[in-house]
Amino acid sequence: MNDWSSYQLQDFIPFTADVYFRLLERMGETFWPLHLLTLALGAASIVLALKGHTRLACLLPAPLWAFVAVAFFSLRYAELNWAGGYVGYAFFAQAVLLIVLGLTGLGLDTAPRRTSPPVIIGVAIALFGLIIPPLMTLLNGGSWYQAEVFGIHADPTAITTLGLGLILLRGLAVWIAAIVPALWVLISSLTLQVLNASGTGALLAVLAIALLGLVWKSIESRPAITADT
Repeated sequence: MNDWSSYQLQDFIPFTADVYFRLLERMGETFWPLHLLTLALGAASIVLALKGHTRLACLLPAPLWAFVAVAFFSLRYAELNWAGGYVGYAFFAQAVLLIVLGLTGLGLDTAPRRTSPPVIIGVAIALFGLIIPPLMTLLNGGSWYQAEVFGIHADPTAITTLGLGLILLRGLAVWIAAIVPALWVLISSLTLQVLNASGTGALLAVLAIALLGLVWKSIESRPAITADT
């Protein structure tokens, strides 16, 4: 019988930093210039969310989650780590969830947009995921192919969606929609830590701020729910 206490975190990361970052670069090389479309869809989702077009803003990221599930996890990441296929299923499930929420309107926050703390936090996180990862790569002298981009790579896709959830959703739906993005941000931060790569602190900070926003939004929504009942 295996003694799980004998395992360390690095035992679950069977690749080196060079191999992992080369995988990210291969995604950029293979799918350029799709980056331009995915970034445009991300920006459109944020604008639509702020303008109250909640259903469309919820639907736009869904095909990108499905794309990352197949193109990144199932076809590439799974070659490095046996768990990649299972993470791909989780990303595909997130795509289905976004479609269901967008088509049915369940859990969507249709209240007029205001400068409440959860909405501000959501906008900040969504913009961070959309802009900062590729910008930091370019500022550090990396090529556009090396940049992690929303809708192409997992990290910015998860981060941006966490922010969108805080703008678009309420009640139980905002927590359910945050499960897969939040878990991936945590897994990615731990992966970077094992690989001795930069970015762990930033990912954990984003996750902590997102959790703060989720709790805050739940507290804000409680009086409205009570009034309706």
